[in-house]
Amino acid sequence: YFIVGVPLFIFIYLTNNKQLINPLGLNRNILTALGIAFIFTIPMFIGYGILSDFAVNITGKRFWFYCVFAAFFEELYYRGIFFGQLFQKTKLGFLSALLVSALLFASLHLYQSDDTKTLIGIFITTLMGAGLFAWLFVEWDYNLWISIGLHLFMNLSWDIFSISENALGSINANWIRGISILFAILGTIIYKKHKKKPLLINKQNLILKTSLTEITQ
Repeated sequence: YFIVGVPLFIFIYLTNNKQLINPLGLNRNILTALGIAFIFTIPMFIGYGILSDFAVNITGKRFWFYCVFAAFFEELYYRGIFFGQLFQKTKLGFLSALLVSALLFASLHLYQSDDTKTLIGIFITTLMGAGLFAWLFVEWDYNLWISIGLHLFMNLSWDIFSISENALGSINANWIRGISILFAILGTIIYKKHKKKPLLINKQNLILKTSLTEITQ
């Protein structure tokens, strides 16, 4: 993570008026973001607990490497840097800016199986996950901690109840995951309506933006 990140951080620093934290969305409220992300994933913790009879089983190494570090660095690189910079600094729309980072993110998880059908399922699942995390990142005013938190708690619920060795999982596991995803989407829409803020992602900027001022921090 560190070796890959050094040239990326230098690039961000030099192209953002010698700023590093702000352009990546790491200067936002951490505790509030993590709290919101946890609320979104409550269905997964409860549902997976029922599926596994609340048999919690996770090692310290798996917690730190597969939950905390994976969530933080994957969101930092794939959403904060690859997607975020393309979407904010160019005229590429949401889907266009998302394409490269989402494909890379999904490909990163293909080590999890050698079965063709399972690999396809993992690829599609993580590709859709990349889209969700990117959308939340933008709609919560470029607060990267929202997507980091959701990624972390989704991974944590998946791991502490030993749902699956890969990102695909069973049909029941995916129904439960789908409820949390729905919670996240609806919760974001309700929040923005309550704050009287428009959705930043719309049909006018899905592919291309007419100007860079359409999307601002």
